Amino acid sequence: MKNETPKNIIVVIGAGSIGQAIARRVSAGKHIMLADLRPENAEAAAKTLSDAGFTVTTAKVDVSSRASVQALVAQATSLGEVSGVIHAAGVSPSQASPETILKVDLYGTALVLEEFGKVIARGGAGVVIASQSGHRLLPLTTDQNAALATTPVEELLALPMLQPDQVKDSLHAYQLSKRGNSLRVMAEAVRWGKRGARVNTISPGIIVTPLAKDELTGPRGAGYRRMIELSAVGRAGTPDEVGTVGALLMGSDGAFITGSDFLMDGGVTAAYWFGELAPSASRTGN
Repeated sequence: MKNETPKNIIVVIGAGSIGQAIARRVSAGKHIMLADLRPENAEAAAKTLSDAGFTVTTAKVDVSSRASVQALVAQATSLGEVSGVIHAAGVSPSQASPETILKVDLYGTALVLEEFGKVIARGGAGVVIASQSGHRLLPLTTDQNAALATTPVEELLALPMLQPDQVKDSLHAYQLSKRGNSLRVMAEAVRWGKRGARVNTISPGIIVTPLAKDELTGPRGAGYRRMIELSAVGRAGTPDEVGTVGALLMGSDGAFITGSDFLMDGGVTAAYWFGELAPSASRTGN
């Protein structure tokens, strides 16, 4: 009897437009494990990808639960060898409280990196979707950077800098989480490298997705529209543009890139620090 070749698994966490866009670029001939907190979102995305010729299995995952992430790892490895992880799940400042943002976007990302870092295949690669928001946070101390990067996952949310008296609004929580994502990935790149694998972050600006539309129509909508108008490019980005960068980082052309963060925001951050979007001298970092 002929032995079957083990499946090559690409795990996509977060069934939104950005995760799908990267998956389409890197998953030809591979098996996509598409996971989301809402099964209906995963099923809808799976149908789109299946109709485009991809092989897809769906799963439910809550990235803020270790048991749930471990179950996803077990399900993925039961199908084959995990050669790619695309982590695009998260909540935005207009969608959740500071506590929830820290639990999902910061703790959840650290948890995914830890658990999948135990099984990622040699030659494999991961991409975490962070945000331009992390680049608008004022510089942290060396000790704070190290704490966000290396504190054991289950102790992360107990850090003094993340307590309610220090993080008082959702935007600040989001900025800290996204800065933390890029720092965590830098540290995890060392551990992943021991398995012969790579991992990087992408920090997109305003990308046209349902989440972005929530922001554009939410309480901070005017500010986001101003960001677009005053940026060098003068428009929002598309998921396919993020997909192009994701494909570079996960493919052979990106084989020398790991532990890095790629800011792609149409020049919004440049305008924030050095252009017309610059805040007053009394910057708060929020």
